[in-house]
Amino acid sequence: MRHAPIDPSLFADNRRRLTALVPRQSLAIVHAADVLPTNGDGTLRLHPAGDLFWLSGIEQEESVLLLAPDAIEPSHREMLFVRQPNEHLATWEGEKLTKEKARAISGIDTIRWLSDLPDVLHGLMCECEAVFLNANEHERASLAVPQRDLRMARELIHDYPLHDYRRLAPLLRRLRAVKSPAEVDLLRQAIDITDVGLRRVLATLKPGVMEYELEAELAAEFIRRRATFGYEPIIASGGHACCLHYNVNDDVCRDGDLVLIDVGACYANYNADLTRTYPVSGRFTSRQRAVYEAVLRVLKSSIARATVGTTPRDWKRAAQLEMNDELLRLGLLSKDDIAKDSATEPACKKYFMHGLGHSLGLGVHDIAPINGPFEPGWVITVEPGIYIPEEGIGIRLENDILITDRGPIDLCSHVPIEPDEIERML
Repeated sequence: MRHAPIDPSLFADNRRRLTALVPRQSLAIVHAADVLPTNGDGTLRLHPAGDLFWLSGIEQEESVLLLAPDAIEPSHREMLFVRQPNEHLATWEGEKLTKEKARAISGIDTIRWLSDLPDVLHGLMCECEAVFLNANEHERASLAVPQRDLRMARELIHDYPLHDYRRLAPLLRRLRAVKSPAEVDLLRQAIDITDVGLRRVLATLKPGVMEYELEAELAAEFIRRRATFGYEPIIASGGHACCLHYNVNDDVCRDGDLVLIDVGACYANYNADLTRTYPVSGRFTSRQRAVYEAVLRVLKSSIARATVGTTPRDWKRAAQLEMNDELLRLGLLSKDDIAKDSATEPACKKYFMHGLGHSLGLGVHDIAPINGPFEPGWVITVEPGIYIPEEGIGIRLENDILITDRGPIDLCSHVPIEPDEIERML
């Protein structure tokens, strides 16, 4: 656990929210994420499964959560199964959760060793009517390798073919989109850590510095504050900024160029996601400033339009129409180009070709209903950009906002973004 302890009431509330949605005599099963191999006998560091963490706070491999709110035996209504600590595991892998520690983290009274799972699960399968099985149903997910949830699903369907099997993912998609105040606080911490890292970059940025040196400054600040990178950081100078997912970070930042930094700290498994674009020399050229201010205007308008009841599709379309006008003023689009604009082929697509934002939380691209509408408690990114390869200019600005009944709250309002402020700091 690389973060301060979290009040287990957060996870208990999440479990109550989920079990309130399932019918009587249901069983829900949620697994930890797999430990992924690299080369030889190497493995990647475990990234906790978002669903299991959201429901229990548990970050240990091979853990399994069973929720059976109508189980005959009260102690079976919430059960967490974890690996049993032993001397061998302690020597080779380090400390594993004791029952007491697992209980303190999760707020779940019944903690069992993983070896007990088959017998306990069989008993609950004999009691229940509907079985809610989980899967990674993210619209951008790669499903080439079946995860632990799916492997168990295939075993259960083979062994108990007459049960009523249902999908857990749609319920979690709805629930996890709405962040509790405790979750928003954790997101604010991730954003604050990212802010400190970006300020450190501003103190380091100058012509001749390497992109990877800026990445190192971010890494040092994140690690010092018990955080990691939420995703591979993009440190893209000059024309590299026109490659949306550039992360080689191996070129020099040259005088007169811009450097686009898309980065987010991950704290307690909650992710920030910010983008800033800085002038390497400390001053924007007149052309760079004009493009920058155009992107900033679309950012601010898009934040203001992120209101309860708005669908992501309509929200994005409004930004595209505004971006058309900005590109016309910049001389990048003509009136004829705009006359051909449509929702399927927006005129701005040549220079602003990506989405406007996404849900944020335990996932950088967190799960949420695909077309909303926005609800109070959603946390989303807002990230317009303009990319002009022929001029070597790529500018993206991105803030994270909280949707509320009183309007959107910019959680990144303290992170420097105004061009005059950035020039002063540089």
